This record gives sequence, structure tokens and C-alpha cells, in this order.
Amino acid sequence: MYLSREEEAIYQGEKGETLRRMMEILVALGDSYGAEKLVPVRSVQIAGVSYKNIGQAGLEWISDLRGTVAVPSILNPAGMDLCRWKEMGIDEDFAEKQQQVIDAYRKLGVAIDCTCTPYQIYDSLAGPGDHLAWSESSAVSYANSVIGARTNREGGPSALAAALVGKTALYGYHLDENRRPTHRIEVEGDLRGSDYGALGFLVGGMVRDGVPFFRLPGLQAQPSRKDLKALGASMAASGSVALYYVEDVTPAPPSLGEEERICLGRKDIDEVYAAHPSEGVRAVALGCPHCSATELERIARLLEGRKVKKEMWVCTARKTAEQNPHLVRIIEESGARVYCDTCMVVSPASERLGKIMVNSGKALAYLPGLAGVKVGLGSLEECIDLALGRR
Repeated sequence: MYLSREEEAIYQGEKGETLRRMMEILVALGDSYGAEKLVPVRSVQIAGVSYKNIGQAGLEWISDLRGTVAVPSILNPAGMDLCRWKEMGIDEDFAEKQQQVIDAYRKLGVAIDCTCTPYQIYDSLAGPGDHLAWSESSAVSYANSVIGARTNREGGPSALAAALVGKTALYGYHLDENRRPTHRIEVEGDLRGSDYGALGFLVGGMVRDGVPFFRLPGLQAQPSRKDLKALGASMAASGSVALYYVEDVTPAPPSLGEEERICLGRKDIDEVYAAHPSEGVRAVALGCPHCSATELERIARLLEGRKVKKEMWVCTARKTAEQNPHLVRIIEESGARVYCDTCMVVSPASERLGKIMVNSGKALAYLPGLAGVKVGLGSLEECIDLALGRR
């Protein structure tokens, strides 16, 4: 792989041990995937934040690094609400370790906005055609598919390496030839709300790491950005989809060819719901990916003046909550809790909830394996009705 003089100097350790180690990671990754060179990135989103996932070894590795990130960099959700962890049922030992992880990233200049939806709180992180080094599966999908930026699904170490060096290896979804659709998904019938998550859950398992191109001729209205977020997040979780297209909605693919054709209808989507019923649910969790202000508003409207009968979490970015205190107040007056910095997928607090009702295909895919809990799937209205004791 070609390195410029400056890059070669970093590789040889002339800019310090930390940058040498980071450049080693980027070069090894580039060599593995046949990259010709490195490319500057506009921003980085770093996974490997929850102490539940990285453990003591990960904490020690991050803490050993020195320097400051070269480009705007932001964190994935942590394993707890950094302010209200006691309310979540997090023990003090975990909280102390989690805070040490956060402090280690802070010392490197990483923004402590722990969210899987960085595009909802910062407009400056990504634009069409920008090269990025993002980690979290749903954020990668959204950046590639909806924004039209270019990023691979980075691991925690490679994302941090890109943040400190300011570059990543030029391979994979950074190149046009890897952004062409592999599957054409024909969907008959209308879709609403959580149907996009159910559809994504279904398609991700079919195409795995492919690039689906959706035709949705039966829709009464085009999918919103919330719908696209849910669709991509679900496919990234049930499969490994990092890029998809929706005809006449998302940025167009570089070309179309002889894609494998898959036809789906209302019956297929209904079967996803039927396979994950609400019986036995003990808690409700919303915000996977993190809720936007618009989603908080809708939840608040459905809960206003009512009291929940089951434990209910609403997960969002701290900046989103701080900018919408009136919505947080309405939601919490119902007895539900708005948690920031974390989500039901990466927090060990989920393990005590038993069976959880969600409106997210992403949570449906991840929670059984990562938290060891059973999951029911329903619309937002069905989830809230369940929390209110109406079902």
C-alpha cells in the first residue's frame, strides 16, 4: 500500500508511539483488503465504548494511548446513562469502570456524545461523498445510504486509529465498484412505522452482507428519514448490510445490473410480528437507534396524562434530551424513564428486564444474543399500550 512521506514517517514512529501503533492498524487493514492508499476522513464514530463489551482489556488498551484526535470524533452508546446509572440498576463497580472508559476517550479529544445516531445531533459530521470512519452498524448504514457518504463498518480499534491519524484505508464502500446493488427487493403493499424495522429484519437475514435495492411501488407515502433509519438499522443487525438503496428516495447507486430478485409482501412482514408476540413481556424499551426529537414528541403525545404499568425506557442522545426538556418531562411524568448515553442493547441493565417489547428490528436482532432476553415486536402504539396496561 502506498504511503506518503508524512504517513511513512508516522509508520516509522517519528510522530510518537501511539500514532505508530495506529498507523500499523490502518496499514494492516489496508493490506488485508487490497487498499492502494489511505484517504482523509471528515469524521469518525467510535464503537467499543460499553464496558460490558470491551472489558478490562479494552479499557487498558484505550488508556495506554496518547495524543489528540485529528478529526471530529464521537462515541457509540455506553453501558449506562452517565448521570442516572443508579436508577437503571447499574452496580458501582461497573459504573466506575465505565466512567474510566469515558475519561480515557475524553483525554484523546473524543466528543463524549454517546449515541448511535450522531447525524441527529451534528450536521457537520457527514455530507454526500464524504469519506468517514464510522463504527456502529446503524450509523454506518444511514451514512452510506441516506446521507450518501462513504464508510466501511469499522471496528473499535480501526475507528480510533482513523480518528488519531485522520485517515482510513481506501477500500470497500469507499469505492464505487463496491457500492453497486447485489439484490433487488420488490415489496408489495403499504408500509407504516415499525413495518420498516420488520422488513429490514427479514431482508438482512436474506442478503447478509449484500447491497439491497428496494422498489416500493405500493406505498401511499414515501418513507421518512425515521423509516429509513429503522430499515437500515434492522438490516445491519439481522445481516451485515452497510449500504442499501430505495428507488427515488435515497441517493442513486452508481449502476444497476443483474441483481438477484426477491419479492416480499404484507404476509411476509406480518409473519415477523407473529413470530415475536407480546405475551410475557415485562418491560418496554424504545429508542434503538436513539430517538430523534420528532420521535420523542410522538412518544410524549401518546403518554401525556397517563401512567405506565410496566417499566419503560426511552433511549436518546443527551443533546436531544437537553434540547427538549418539555418532552422529557411529559414522558417521565407517566412513569417512563428517558435514558441518555446508552440503550437496551449495550447496557447490562437490560438483563434484569426479562422479556422486552420493542418497535425496533435492530433490538429484535441484537437483544437475545447480547442481553440474553426474549423480545416481542410491535408498533410504537402497541408498545405504549402494553406499557400502559391496555394489552
